[in-house]
Amino acid sequence: MSAFASDPGLDDIRDATGHGTEVDVAVHLHDGTVRLSILWAQEILLNADDADQVAQALQRAAEQARRITAARPPVRSTNA
Repeated sequence: MSAFASDPGLDDIRDATGHGTEVDVAVHLHDGTVRLSILWAQEILLNADDADQVAQALQRAAEQARRITAARPPVRSTNA
């Protein structure tokens, strides 16, 4: 089972050139890091509407990551 939760709103986002490249935004549910993946290529070309959807997904992921990290107790230093 993956510790990452992908944004389902990006399921239909594909490369504007038709090469099948996909983008994924996911939050690590344990440490609150955000992963932005470009699948099947090194880059992706998006039309304006798809770029807006990716930006919104990143904002949603950032908010979820903040909630995850805020819920964790502060890390105590072991250096004395």
